Amino acid sequence: MQAASARGWFRHLAIPMDEAPGAPLPREFLDFLGENGLDPSIYASGDCVPRYIRLKPGSESCLRELEGELACEPERVDWLPGFYSLPPRVHIAGTKAYREGKLYGIDAASGAAVSALSITEGDHVLDLCAAPGAKLCMILDALGHSGSVTGVDVSEHRLAACRTMLQKYDLGDRCRLFVADGTTFSVIPARVHSYKSCESTTNEKVQTFQEWTSRRPWKERKREARARQSGTSKSRLGFQYPEIIFYGKHSGVVGLTKDELHQTVSNNEPLNCGYDKVLVDAECTHDGSIRHIQKFEQWGWETLQHRVLNAERTDNLTLLQLKLLINGFRLLKVGGTLVYSTCSLTVAQNEDVVERFLKENASAVLQEIDAAASWPCKSGRLPKTLRFNPSTSQTSGLFVAKFTKVGL
Repeated sequence: MQAASARGWFRHLAIPMDEAPGAPLPREFLDFLGENGLDPSIYASGDCVPRYIRLKPGSESCLRELEGELACEPERVDWLPGFYSLPPRVHIAGTKAYREGKLYGIDAASGAAVSALSITEGDHVLDLCAAPGAKLCMILDALGHSGSVTGVDVSEHRLAACRTMLQKYDLGDRCRLFVADGTTFSVIPARVHSYKSCESTTNEKVQTFQEWTSRRPWKERKREARARQSGTSKSRLGFQYPEIIFYGKHSGVVGLTKDELHQTVSNNEPLNCGYDKVLVDAECTHDGSIRHIQKFEQWGWETLQHRVLNAERTDNLTLLQLKLLINGFRLLKVGGTLVYSTCSLTVAQNEDVVERFLKENASAVLQEIDAAASWPCKSGRLPKTLRFNPSTSQTSGLFVAKFTKVGL
């Protein structure tokens, strides 16, 4: 169906939202779907898409208690270890298992994107768009007892939510979090550093990172106050330097000086010392998430127009996505793996971004995702890329592409 005729058809559809009383999708959004070749019936399947949870490893014993609290039996997701599905309208926040940090709320498609990284113990992993943190926690659970995870996000308050999750689930030991622009972030993993006490440091002129605490030292707060007064606070600097807001004692930070922590690489430097795995779950219009679109019923459809449908915003988004992908790949070591994903169903934010990236990066090679042979997804418009769809996959919509870096 051509886009022009599709628009005329979509205008006559009135598709009720899952949790709104008969409210139709607005005409502008139906036009957006038509222009992108997307079937609006996707958004009528809200009652069919389960809610997914992931159990923290070793917490399987909570399933029976969870079944009693929710009055339904969690169903194992056969194609994704550790995941279970629940009826769409079940709420997990009040359950004992959730309060005690034994389960996570995360869509199965998002779990598949993390699974595609094939994380092994000892990997140094970069999550370039880490907030709100469910995928970051899944990476850490897969990491084991060696290696490290670096989480980056441009939003300080969203990254603070990641920090809260790490503390709730007791996962911060090998993680560090930076407030930074993911398109320019350049800090390499600290591979050789391990925890050591700083009490024996005799050179008082060299300040090193001690164990992280939520209460910053008086001297540090005093320096920041002076910086604000002189007009050189981090907001005025425009995040020129990444700010570390959390680090575990085995994340490679304790014992480093600030210069050592912020060791970076130039654009042309070969990264044999880069990250083993990189996840770029990029900012997008979120049009593949039924529950996200449903929120605009409360937020107001004018907000949807601004956040999703505005042409200037979508153009800026695709440029941002490309920059994030390019920089994440720059920080990947030769032979490493990068996964790019979005929860948009549009070609512009997915296949088009990947095609542009491949044309500009000769060392990037698209890889098959072996585990996907059992996944309920379809091939994307580019070979070896994948698409999850609410109608066919019973998950949120998600695009996934996997790359490796070859030496030239």
